[in-house]
Amino acid sequence: MNQDIVNARSLIDRALLCAALFVPVAPGVAGAADSGYTPAVGQEGKDVIWVPTPQALVERMLTVANIRPGDFVVDLGSGDGRTVITAAKKFGARALGLEYNPDMVELSRRNAEKEGVADRAQFQRADIFATDFSNATVVTMYLLPSLNLRLRPILLNMKPGTRVVSHAFTMDDWNPDQTENVEGRTAYLWIVPAKVEGAWRVDAGGKTYDVDLKQRYQVLTGQAKAAGGPVQFRDGTVRGDEVTFTLVEGGVARTFIGKVVGDRLEGTARGSNDARFTATRNR
Repeated sequence: MNQDIVNARSLIDRALLCAALFVPVAPGVAGAADSGYTPAVGQEGKDVIWVPTPQALVERMLTVANIRPGDFVVDLGSGDGRTVITAAKKFGARALGLEYNPDMVELSRRNAEKEGVADRAQFQRADIFATDFSNATVVTMYLLPSLNLRLRPILLNMKPGTRVVSHAFTMDDWNPDQTENVEGRTAYLWIVPAKVEGAWRVDAGGKTYDVDLKQRYQVLTGQAKAAGGPVQFRDGTVRGDEVTFTLVEGGVARTFIGKVVGDRLEGTARGSNDARFTATRNR
């Protein structure tokens, strides 16, 4: 048996038990049987079985992702369409569901029509690993750990600041930026970080530093030096296209907060005297 299935069994068994007692009705799902097709909790899919995300957690996932009307949400393995429909109806976003099961796709389209959001909530029969969703600003999913890991390189190459939300399963050693719990269920949020590893020349208020950054997901470590002597690097982070780190020289700390603009950083160095800074990547 696939190890991910073994690892996920207790969660899925619990979900199936809860579903047997009470299946929350998402927008558009009531009356779906009128079409002649009604999905069954636990039914086999391409890579996973279908267990719907509870509506309360769907809404929390979209809230923690800070969905706005200008966002484009892509739900990977969209099932009955509840996440896509909620993103469109409650948050005003455009949303697309990618789902391999053609019956689920048709069901989701009917649900979107019933909820009056078919213009903003759309569905496509697709293999998520053979489909380009790089223009999404938010990606949601309820998949197995091995699938999350297969997706991880794709997600990390998306535009910095893209929000990724997963129900139940993590991205292994890519630690989440935020964790939420609703009714015994867990959701994880990641903010895709800009790629800033390399050697940088930092100019701040007449002071110049050479900083060599090493990056592991959203965590930065580094070495720094200046003409005046040794410099300690600490507290480096990347959140989307925002970079923060602190340099300590002679016991005096300056915190740099900047935005990535191509191979440049621009922002403010905060300390005893705040100053604008720019940084240029040399390699």
